[in-house]
Amino acid sequence: MSTDLAIRPGRGAPLVRHKLNGPTMGTRYSAVFFAPDDVDTEALAIAVFEAVDRVDRQMSTWKADSDLNRLNGAPIGEWIAIPRELTNVLSASLRIGRISNGAFDIGVGDLVTAWGFGAAEPKPDTDRIAALAGQARPATTRALELDEAGRRARKHASLSLDLSGIAKGYGVDEMARVMQAHAIPSWLVGIDGEMRTKGLKPGGSPWAVALERPNRHARDVMGVIELTDMAVATSGNYRHFIDTDGKTLSHTMNPKTAAPLENSLTSVSVLAETCMEADAWATVLMVLGEEGGRQMAGALGIDAILVLRDGSVLSTLEKRPG
Repeated sequence: MSTDLAIRPGRGAPLVRHKLNGPTMGTRYSAVFFAPDDVDTEALAIAVFEAVDRVDRQMSTWKADSDLNRLNGAPIGEWIAIPRELTNVLSASLRIGRISNGAFDIGVGDLVTAWGFGAAEPKPDTDRIAALAGQARPATTRALELDEAGRRARKHASLSLDLSGIAKGYGVDEMARVMQAHAIPSWLVGIDGEMRTKGLKPGGSPWAVALERPNRHARDVMGVIELTDMAVATSGNYRHFIDTDGKTLSHTMNPKTAAPLENSLTSVSVLAETCMEADAWATVLMVLGEEGGRQMAGALGIDAILVLRDGSVLSTLEKRPG
């Protein structure tokens, strides 16, 4: 963790720019914030790490002993006790699944594994794919029952849950919760491309968040969005993919085709009050494609930036980036 750039805002104690970061969920978390110099950065760093690590330990499909995998491996019909964080994410996942008519579906873990994006070898399992293609898939919103008050869940059909389309966003929100609990007035927290902000920087300027150009071979900035008290998340097919038999496969599954996503979009960025909502709705719009995504964003008032494979940018924002 490092600290630099002392700024005196005119009244009260000077605000100092602090930074912290670390590994989580196969990538890294980061936080930049302005606070008085005497803020207990060590306690804050510990609390932030514990928050994101708790989400990772509960919701990872890569950790055999995660709470999610414990639920995945439980017998059908048996109630399983689950922690607060996982309860919150499952509740939001089911709600967004219903609103999106199944475009957001956390019950695609078997497809993720079969197509080579799980914890096993990154290679499609053709036999497993063929077997899954011939099976009727239960609707996750009906096959998974959640008792929020009792913090427990049970399956009514065979389900393999995968929270990769929402867990990072929730992890960012948990970082935000820690910042708020420590009364930090101005911050930008993020995990990979999912970010959330609070307040203004000293001097009154908003936080500037770069939007990455969807390029598989290089990292380049497409534009910048200025955010205050807002979150942004991006779903795309240009970072996590597999090349096999001369074809590039996206890591995002289309629940309706039971196969990797194929449409004219290459990335979708969504702005929302929480990063969990932004993360999930970016996945929804990505799955729905150019026309369906635009229609749903318009119907629900979602602020989104949709980037097509040909480089065209469609936006529901008043101002486009860049």
